[in-house]
Amino acid sequence: MGTIQLSGIGRSFKSTAAVRDIDLTIDDGDFVVLLGPSGCGKTTLLRMIAGLLEPTTGRIRLDGDDITELPSKKRDLAMVFQSYALYPHLSVRKNLGFPLRVQKLGKAEIERRVQDVADSLEIGHLLDRKPKELSGGQRQRVAVGRALVRDPKAFLMDEPLSNLDAKLRTQTRHELTALHRKLGATFVYVTHDQVEAMTMATKIVVLNAGAIEQFGTPEEVYDRPESVFVAGFLGSPAMNLLEAQIVALGSTVSVSGDGLAGDLWPGMTPDLDVVLGIRPEQLHIADSATSRTGVLLVGAVDIVENLGGEQIVTCVVGGSRVHMRTSRDVEVAVGDQVTLHAAAEHVHVFERSSGRRMDWVPDDATASVADPVAEPVLTH
Repeated sequence: MGTIQLSGIGRSFKSTAAVRDIDLTIDDGDFVVLLGPSGCGKTTLLRMIAGLLEPTTGRIRLDGDDITELPSKKRDLAMVFQSYALYPHLSVRKNLGFPLRVQKLGKAEIERRVQDVADSLEIGHLLDRKPKELSGGQRQRVAVGRALVRDPKAFLMDEPLSNLDAKLRTQTRHELTALHRKLGATFVYVTHDQVEAMTMATKIVVLNAGAIEQFGTPEEVYDRPESVFVAGFLGSPAMNLLEAQIVALGSTVSVSGDGLAGDLWPGMTPDLDVVLGIRPEQLHIADSATSRTGVLLVGAVDIVENLGGEQIVTCVVGGSRVHMRTSRDVEVAVGDQVTLHAAAEHVHVFERSSGRRMDWVPDDATASVADPVAEPVLTH
């Protein structure tokens, strides 16, 4: 088992709160990625789980046991550092076996475990080499192997791929994902790279300024961001975010703004200042067959970027820049005047003052979401 529970965890450095009131349960067998920009508190949080930093507030439990004040060496957690942290004077074999020698296991048992881990990571031919004789990718495998050999309850990884080049990073990412499937163990992984998060995680924790913005599956976090921060952080290009006003015209929720307008869905609403979010891949150039519902954006093409199999078209709409991801079959050129369309079901609405997601839900539990009695509700 490897269930990790954080209750009210916080950490302050002098007068600065690096991590604030974190409540989080990481289930046994999950691959949880702590994702966020530099300085958001993700490494601080990981180091508190590992026992390398003491929380200012809150408790940490592993399989129900309180380990908040337990030394790191007694937590049955294995850490893989960004810098690999290998002993340069020891061979790969001795680096792998070091944590087992600390546990005072027998020589035969150490040799068996080291060989098993080396074979699983395909580094058996490197056992007699020193770290300086290895490539960056090989050193990373040794660092992972040293964690694996202990058979811990959970693996903690602090940006373990950041020192690798792009090709090797992709390869090692695939290897770690396969390793997680094979072991079925709990992984807690820190990164600022959203590609790593989206491709590896079973759950993502998006952190901002030391607090959790959203916790969910990669699909939930990408498809239904709970805040403007999450919407703007995930995606490449990120979600288009446009200031607008929501009003009720009859029994229809409508939107208007600088260079945009449209009818969204049936419902009632007070007048609201909002931020509209639209993913670049959900925009297309409007034509005579375009639905009357949704959002229309009128602007001029500013940049066309050829990415091989697709293109990113950047348009100036009002005072904002809007990105559209489309196939290269769509013929556009810089300077073209265009009207873009996004279907209503692909439009995200956030309250401008709080930055939190808004959904229109019926006030009668027996009514459908499309019922005209639907009214705005903040998602927290």
